Amino acid sequence: MSSLSLAVRDSNTMLRRNLLHARRYPSLTLNLLLTPIVLLLLFVYVFGDVMSAGMGGGGGADRSAYIAYVVPGILMMTIGGTVVGTAVSVSNDMTEGIIARFRTMAIHRGSVLIGHVVGSVLQCIASVVLVGAVAVAIGFRSTDATALEWLAALGLLALVALALTWIAVGMGMISPNAEAASNNALPLVVLPLISSAFVPVKAMPGWFQPIAEYQPFTPAIETLRGLLLGTEIGYNGWLAVAWCLALSALGYAWSKSTFNRDPK
Repeated sequence: MSSLSLAVRDSNTMLRRNLLHARRYPSLTLNLLLTPIVLLLLFVYVFGDVMSAGMGGGGGADRSAYIAYVVPGILMMTIGGTVVGTAVSVSNDMTEGIIARFRTMAIHRGSVLIGHVVGSVLQCIASVVLVGAVAVAIGFRSTDATALEWLAALGLLALVALALTWIAVGMGMISPNAEAASNNALPLVVLPLISSAFVPVKAMPGWFQPIAEYQPFTPAIETLRGLLLGTEIGYNGWLAVAWCLALSALGYAWSKSTFNRDPK
């Protein structure tokens, strides 16, 4: 068997293993998925009129307009929350001895990481679809987006999921236990909260605007918002792709080097 076919076979086995774990122990995924849904309902039905009135430029309260604004940010937050479960899963593998067992077996070394990453990206997409379904149920509509823009939006979500998953894998590998892994991955949930997910950057205090603007989630959210609503994207698209590629490369290098030297 060639090296490539061996890698594909073993990666597929590890992917099935991780998906089975997610199916047999759904509580972590459900808990992480519940957070963006609760935030979506909270900001739409509790704060929606107030937020839309403050952002509407004198047009008054319009909850439907705020739903259109907030949903792209919630979708990105869904990805950030889902990959926390990946960090916990990787940490469990590293600390419970299964990785040491894998090292003694005739399997492709990279398949362990590939299985986690591909499984996490699939879970992120599934989570985004579920949260998106809730958003549609409460009134979100994307009537101005073309089929090409929908395809680009899906590609962007997958690229963000890949980038954050590699970072989460690295966080999980350096964590001594599952609790530490969850805490280490917390910035992936917090950063969307201080981005343009809920209010425009220009509406924030001047001293806080650079914090919200110069981080990976804001250009990704603005790009997704433009794709779904058919509005201008500007330079945010290039920034989002650049952030994703940089984070993917960083996470991959970090995870690979840690996995190769970790004796656990």
